[in-house]
Amino acid sequence: MNAISPADRKAPEPRNGVDTPTLFATIGAVGAQPDLAKFQFRASSRWVKGTHSRVTMHDFSGAGGEQAHKQAYTVDGDHPAVLCGADEGPTPVEYVLAGLAACLTAGIANIAAARGVTLESVESRVEGDIDLQGILGLSREVRNGFQGIRVSFDIKGDAPAEKLRALVEQSRDRSAVFDVITNGVPVDIAVNA
Repeated sequence: MNAISPADRKAPEPRNGVDTPTLFATIGAVGAQPDLAKFQFRASSRWVKGTHSRVTMHDFSGAGGEQAHKQAYTVDGDHPAVLCGADEGPTPVEYVLAGLAACLTAGIANIAAARGVTLESVESRVEGDIDLQGILGLSREVRNGFQGIRVSFDIKGDAPAEKLRALVEQSRDRSAVFDVITNGVPVDIAVNA
């Protein structure tokens, strides 16, 4: 969820499919009890074969207790044939791009609803450039991950262009996925063999 500034907290009404009254109630509850803001999301992966794996996301903790999605969500990850895979799903780096697109788009919808902007459409294209020399161990000078990511939005709504651009900027400024990608995060790996 993207933060809404106090100036944007007008009399709420549902808009853009966002339950704005609940959004503002959540902001108020977390403001009054900051411990409610602490969440832990989880994913479990199981190797299928080759470069194919299946990841399930179901339970998480937050809002003061254990939670669960209304159903378990399962996604497959693989590499295309040109990268020695069976193409049973998108590559893991494509999921990073998808996560960024989804996070920014959700933020735009929330912020637009909070600011009283009715959206007509929000479309994005996310591109990431990667050089496989790093992953394949052919060059220590080439990083393993993306060297650059570009996001472009086509957005239409009942507000002037500068206000629509401000929605995207606010979403970027509050996006958890944008933050993870641009600032990194410590990752601990444990192995039980």
